[in-house]
Amino acid sequence: MSQVIGYERVGDIAVLAAQNPPVNALGMDVRRGLLAGIERAEAEGARAVLIYGQGRTYFAGADIREFGKPPQDPFLPALCDRIEASPLLVVSSLHGTALGGGLEVALSSHYRIAVPSAKLGLPEVNLGILPGAGGTQRLPRVAGVQAALDMITTGRHIPAPEALEMGVLDRVQDGDPRQIGLDYVAELLAAGASRRPVCDMPAPAPIDFDAAYEAVLKKGRGQLSPAVAVRAIQAACEAESFAAGQARERELFMDLMASDQRKGLIHAFFSERAVSKLPELAGIEPRALQQIGVIGGGTMGAGIATSALLAGLPVTLVEMSQDAAHTARDRIAANLSGAVKRGKLSQNAHDDILGNRLALATDYDALRSADLVIEAVFEDMEVKKQVFTHLDAVCKDGAVLATNTSYLDINEIAQATGRPGDVIGLHFFSPAHVMKLLEIVVADDSAPDVVATGFALGKRLRKVSVRAGVCDGFIGNRILSAYRACADHMVLDGASPYQIDKALTDFGFAMGPFAVSDLAGLDIGWATRKRKRAAGLPEGARDSTYADRLCEAGHFGQKTGKGYYSYTSGQRGGVPNPEVIPLIEADRVAQGITPRVFSEDEIVRRYMVAMVNEAARVVGEGIARRPLDVDMVLLYGYGFPRFWGGPLKWADIQGLPDILSDIREWSKEDACFWQPAPLLEELVAEGRDFESLNTA
Repeated sequence: MSQVIGYERVGDIAVLAAQNPPVNALGMDVRRGLLAGIERAEAEGARAVLIYGQGRTYFAGADIREFGKPPQDPFLPALCDRIEASPLLVVSSLHGTALGGGLEVALSSHYRIAVPSAKLGLPEVNLGILPGAGGTQRLPRVAGVQAALDMITTGRHIPAPEALEMGVLDRVQDGDPRQIGLDYVAELLAAGASRRPVCDMPAPAPIDFDAAYEAVLKKGRGQLSPAVAVRAIQAACEAESFAAGQARERELFMDLMASDQRKGLIHAFFSERAVSKLPELAGIEPRALQQIGVIGGGTMGAGIATSALLAGLPVTLVEMSQDAAHTARDRIAANLSGAVKRGKLSQNAHDDILGNRLALATDYDALRSADLVIEAVFEDMEVKKQVFTHLDAVCKDGAVLATNTSYLDINEIAQATGRPGDVIGLHFFSPAHVMKLLEIVVADDSAPDVVATGFALGKRLRKVSVRAGVCDGFIGNRILSAYRACADHMVLDGASPYQIDKALTDFGFAMGPFAVSDLAGLDIGWATRKRKRAAGLPEGARDSTYADRLCEAGHFGQKTGKGYYSYTSGQRGGVPNPEVIPLIEADRVAQGITPRVFSEDEIVRRYMVAMVNEAARVVGEGIARRPLDVDMVLLYGYGFPRFWGGPLKWADIQGLPDILSDIREWSKEDACFWQPAPLLEELVAEGRDFESLNTA
């Protein structure tokens, strides 16, 4: 027997125990062990088989170490069919998680029992594929089409009590998984229960699968795997036989395996796990994190405080006045109430946080015991330097002093203190208690244990933490400035903001750049443009004024009810603001520009190539250590479509030579903006791609 599958006999019952920590992943050895265990039980004359997992879980899914490698016998679909076809009574006892192939193994069993805390799911669509071992054929037979559509197209994890109601489980019972499983098998044998293969159950009644397909495709903003999974479920209803439905499932599975979206989603999966693993921090212990201070209680500061409070950290928030402090508390309370409504926080925990773990102050002295202080005040260098001068005077030795600046030079901020080694950037994204991205900006003098503390905080806050170097905008906002400039150039040349927004949401972005500007506030971009103009634009750089005219009229986006779009209270989204196009046309006339027609494909291509080119500069300069760091920043902070894996994975899929060729062609019309990044030229010359730098 395989060492990863234990075998024992308890009377007439053969017990197969998964022993493949940490999550009993269904790797080749586990699959072989299960097959051998079934065959041995049959050969030895057992009457039933119990399958369960030792340790913390049942089978939690595939072995990620096998991703991208040729599959090896026994293949999971054949194993599931073999389990289901056994003449013995086969029962699975579930605890922890039964995900992906794990749930497919359970569905191939004849009966299923679980502890109440168990979670079940088929999350394959999140990797750009669909359940390929009978999941799309068996689940609709036991749970019905609508429940199967929900589980499979969303990939959500279902708690055991809900799975029981759906018919996925036969019983939910407290206890040790092995013991409750043995008791259940004994009960079934005593009652003379027969085998109950799901494949022999009648096919479920069909629904309007064309409508379901279109709805799922629209909801996924272009992601294919959930919609293709609808067609696999359709086969469960309409195929001539269970075997024919399985064949259709396998055909669709293989189509998705060969797709670019699968490549992108697998890249995102592995990159998320790799992004916070930095060799430079190996063996470096973070500093203590018991008490957090936050300076500034606006939208960002309140969001940061909320995030820390939800992570169990006591927070002292400092504002300029008692009124401002109470307003900040109200913002935090509203954030926490939202968590209660979503079922993420109990009312008792909500009350405890506001009553016992949040302290308000108007004096920096309240921060004397803080282990880490995050300033979230106005984006002005002099203001921030004053804050850090105060912090330097009152904070204890060893306290980490962090700035939430989006653009400003952290090295300059650090020099306002006598301890620049304690200073670091922690760039949160708004709303900070919701957005998963945290840029950890390492200044020239930031001590290694301070950097480690930043990553420890990010982990505790459940953020995707990315290391960034110091430059104007760090990783994300620096790249944003380039592709947003590209969008502004296209507007001057003939595209409308609304055409650009539509093209990019059709591509898969959560929002277009002009809708995003309205959400963030047009005053932010206005301040950035004025700052850059004051510093001096590069010779030949293009500029536009139409957005400035909007701001001068007091239109800052959603918060004022009007920006690129007009907003009505109580209505979701906005409609095009009729004042915008005349401002654009006046700008074109002033610059002597004759507008031309842009296709949606050209809009997407220029926007993406501008993003990739600036990202290549960011990596080439060491602001981002690896291409995957850029990809994670854009995925988690800027609404980039996950199924492309990030802009640099997209670039690899498109082909770097073609991207470089486009840049060189467009440089003939605008040599200032379209300058190839040296790293991009280097990679093309060497026949390499960005992925080669992730493992270098």
